[in-house]
Amino acid sequence: MQILRRTDWLMLGSAVLISLAGLVTMYGFGTGGVFAPHQLIWIAVGLSVFFSLSALDLHFLRRTGVVVALYCFAVFLLILLFALGSVFHGAQSWFNLGGFAIQPADPAKLALILVLAKYFSRRHIEIAHVRHLLVSGAYMFIIFALLFFQPDFGSAVIVAGLWMAMVLVAGIPVRRLLVLVGGGLALVALLWVFAFAPYQKARIITFLHPLADISGAGYNAFQSTVAVGSGGLLGKGIGYGTQSRLQFLPEHETDFIFAAFSEEWGLIGTLILLSIFGLLLYRLVDNARQGASNFESLFALGVASLFLIHAIIHIGMNIGLLPVTGVPLPFMSYGGSHIVTGYAMLGIVNAMRRYSRSVHDDERHELVGVS
Repeated sequence: MQILRRTDWLMLGSAVLISLAGLVTMYGFGTGGVFAPHQLIWIAVGLSVFFSLSALDLHFLRRTGVVVALYCFAVFLLILLFALGSVFHGAQSWFNLGGFAIQPADPAKLALILVLAKYFSRRHIEIAHVRHLLVSGAYMFIIFALLFFQPDFGSAVIVAGLWMAMVLVAGIPVRRLLVLVGGGLALVALLWVFAFAPYQKARIITFLHPLADISGAGYNAFQSTVAVGSGGLLGKGIGYGTQSRLQFLPEHETDFIFAAFSEEWGLIGTLILLSIFGLLLYRLVDNARQGASNFESLFALGVASLFLIHAIIHIGMNIGLLPVTGVPLPFMSYGGSHIVTGYAMLGIVNAMRRYSRSVHDDERHELVGVS
């Protein structure tokens, strides 16, 4: 019962409502009979993971050896993909385990948040030193490079954005940030010349000129914006989204779940969904504020940053403001890896509430006695 009493129900409830919104949207598709039941299973697994982690004493995550070991294991899985991974939509990003598939990019993001939170928790005062930026950047770049060459450009961009966000919350001066942005632009220029595949260049060109080839490279972005716009104020109703039901909108259960939802629920439903996302982020930031140490605070802020970056990129590409990069919407898009990993992150944040600054004195003495 103590687990239930200490659970942040607003945080968990927000995630569950977002998951249910995705589930209802998938069920309205003609192929919903395939996606919805599988997604329901993953949500159940995710909730089990959430409560399991919430029940643990996670003080051991403060140990450098533990977070580095988790990080190395995540890197090992990403390397193993090049030998044993399955190719899907041109990217070797999945382990096919028969009845289901696992995408190691999602737990790798969790491992990166842990290792960066640990690194910055003791060095946030010295964050302006170039050495700390280089070391933390190296942690990020290893995962970034492994994702980029799968190629999974969307996840690689998110990893880079996650590092940038955690550097910001750790207290980097503005002048250092400008240097980082300049270095990032230079890196993009080098990647364009030496590393980007033709289809990746086509996506960026399509972003700059989305209507130049609506029957080719710009088809997905065009159909997505049509779906969002056609929802109007109140939407077409559950199961009546023509763009998704008639298969005009590709990947409507994953990459374009926001567009499918917007078509059926309209502007009002979309604003409600965004408000729920805002509540989830608020609860994560509030938990960060009450963190028992810098590590807990930075971890919660890292999780909030990851969800926010995912949402911005996903919604941006759905409404034609960003290139199509195949980024899922947290807790809403179809897929087990990101659903379970998302609930695992919330479970860790919830477990850290047990020894946060908000714990009453009598409960704190009880926890100290147990540990």
